[in-house]
Amino acid sequence: MSLRRFILKRFISIIPILFGVSVITFALVHLTPGDPIDQMVGLNPDMSPSEEAQLRARYGLDGPIWHQYMTWMENVLTGDFGEVISSGRDVSEVIMTRLPETIALGLFGWVFGLIIAIPTGIYAAVNKDQLGDTVSRFLALSGISIPNFWLGLMLILIGSMWLGWWPVLAPSRLPLYHPEMLWYLVLPGITIGTASAAAMMRVMRTSMAEELNKEYVTAARAKGLPERQVVLKHVLRNSLISVVTLAATLTASIISGSVVVEFVFNWPGLGMELVNAIEQREINLIMAITLFVGVIIIIANLVADILYAALDPRIRYD
Repeated sequence: MSLRRFILKRFISIIPILFGVSVITFALVHLTPGDPIDQMVGLNPDMSPSEEAQLRARYGLDGPIWHQYMTWMENVLTGDFGEVISSGRDVSEVIMTRLPETIALGLFGWVFGLIIAIPTGIYAAVNKDQLGDTVSRFLALSGISIPNFWLGLMLILIGSMWLGWWPVLAPSRLPLYHPEMLWYLVLPGITIGTASAAAMMRVMRTSMAEELNKEYVTAARAKGLPERQVVLKHVLRNSLISVVTLAATLTASIISGSVVVEFVFNWPGLGMELVNAIEQREINLIMAITLFVGVIIIIANLVADILYAALDPRIRYD
C-alpha cells in the first residue's frame, strides 16, 4: 500500500470516530441536569409555564433527545453552532474570538516542550547512567507527576509575587502579539508545556540510547568520525522520528490542559470560555467547544500517524 492510500484510509477511518465524538458530546451535555432555560426560570419566578415552553421551543429544547441531536448535527454540518442564549451572540463568533489566545498559549507550551526535551534527552542518552542522566530522569518524572494547576500557582507565586518579573494578570487592551502579552505568556506556557517536555525527554532519551547501541553507530565510530558528528548527524536524525510523532500526539494534552491553565492565569481563551459556559449551562457553547477540541485531538493523532509513516520508510502501510 502506498503512502497516499495509507493517508486516505486513515482519513476515512476518522469519520466514525468523529460521529462517536459528536454523540458522546451531545449526550453528556444533555444528560446533565439543568439548562439555560432553567436558570432563566430560577431568576424570574414569575415566568409562566407557557412562557417557559415558548423559550424551549425557540431554542429547540422542547423535542425528544434524538430529534434535538439530528437538528444539532444538521446545523453543525452547515457551520451553524447556534447562539449563546444568555447574550444572543453567535457561538462560532465566540469560538473564533477566543481561539487565537488558546493557539498562542498552546504554541508557547509546545515550543517550550521541544526546546527542553530534545537537548535534555540527548544529554541523558549520551551520559547514560551517570549523574546528569539520573537528575534528568528525576526531573522528567516530577514534570509528569506535578499537577499543572499547582505548578501554575507556584510560578505565579515565585515569578510574579516574589520576583516581580511577570504581571499577576494578563495586560488588558493590548493585541495578542504585543511584547507585554507575549512576556506574560511565558509562565502559562511553561505550565502547560512542562508535562509534554518531560514525556518527550523520556522518549528522546530511550530512543537515543537504543540508536547508540546499533551497528551503524559502531561502524561510524570505527571509521573515525567525531563523536559529535555521530550523535548529531546520524543518531539524532533517527531518534527524532519518535519525538516528532509524540509531539503531534501531545497536542491533545496541551489543548485539554489549557482549560485548567487558562483558568489559573485568567487567560481569555477557549478554556476560560468553557468554564464560564459550564457555570451558565450554555449548552450550545459547551457542545461547540467540546466538539472543536475533540476534532483537533483527532486531527493531531492523524497527523502523528502520517508523520510516522512518512518519516520511517520501514513502516508497512498495509
